[in-house]
Amino acid sequence: MQHFTRSMQVRWSDMDANRHLRHSVYYDYGAAMRMMVLSEGGLNLRKLEEFEVGPILFREEAIFKRELRLDDKITLDVVMVKSTEDFARWSLRHHFIKEDGAIAAVVNIDGAWMDLVKRKLTVPNQFIQSIFSMFPKSEDYELIVTKEKK
Repeated sequence: MQHFTRSMQVRWSDMDANRHLRHSVYYDYGAAMRMMVLSEGGLNLRKLEEFEVGPILFREEAIFKRELRLDDKITLDVVMVKSTEDFARWSLRHHFIKEDGAIAAVVNIDGAWMDLVKRKLTVPNQFIQSIFSMFPKSEDYELIVTKEKK
């Protein structure tokens, strides 16, 4: 199992009036990191267009623990917290880790896949499932068991 991490540096344009990282930038960094990981696995924008699907989020939550300031270097990771067996639904968690090892923030997301033609939730194809199966799982990982429709 791989461990997905990316290093980033806080930029001037990411700052707020209190001289620390704007709250919305945590979500932007997480999204950028997730797309880098997916793209490196072969699931880039061109593939998403070909498959006519896209990831959507139902929930995005940030828990702030320590300030991040201009020029701070951070490491982001991502782990899968829960998913259905077919990865139609999933939850991921990011840790924002400062150079001294302190966790600055935790970002949790719940998502799924949307068919971009039908505009409805869908089960991803085998290619996407294989990429999602490579995500490292958190210690508290949970398999989502769905009820069959009658």
